[in-house]
Amino acid sequence: MQKSQDLQELHNLSKNLTELRKKSGLTQQEVSAKLNITYQSYQAYELGKAVPSLINFVKLAKLFGVPCDKLLE
Repeated sequence: MQKSQDLQELHNLSKNLTELRKKSGLTQQEVSAKLNITYQSYQAYELGKAVPSLINFVKLAKLFGVPCDKLLE
């Protein structure tokens, strides 16, 4: 049961990151530069192929002006 919930949260995270980035008018490259990570790393977050570190997770929430839990809803 936990695995399906984890997969759902990963899907929500990738979807929410894409939506929040677009609402903010930023490109993937701009977000990756603000996080000081590669474009490919950030792109993998939006594609659901990678999960941000805790530090980057918090930075993303701050960048988009949302609470951390909002990224997983």
